[in-house]
Amino acid sequence: MKKFRPLHDRVVVKRIDADTKTKSGIIIPDSAQEKPSEGEVIAVGTGGRDEAGKLIPIDVKVGDRILFGKWSGTEVKIDGEELLIMKESDIMGIIGKGK
Repeated sequence: MKKFRPLHDRVVVKRIDADTKTKSGIIIPDSAQEKPSEGEVIAVGTGGRDEAGKLIPIDVKVGDRILFGKWSGTEVKIDGEELLIMKESDIMGIIGKGK
């Protein structure tokens, strides 16, 4: 990915693909798959500011695996890679810690 840094309390997320097979081995067609709500943080902004102007750092780090709402974020394409840019408040939680 190019040197892209989101501003303020935004993060860049790469979706983690949903399984294309069920546990019993049935292949799920693309049209029937829901978009996953799990992803990996690729880049983070510096954080938001409170009413007094004090910087509030972002809790997630590059490499964290996160859960986010089904309709969260804005889809973008950077260097041919489909990514999401979303506010930190759209993230529901961290599944696994990154670096």
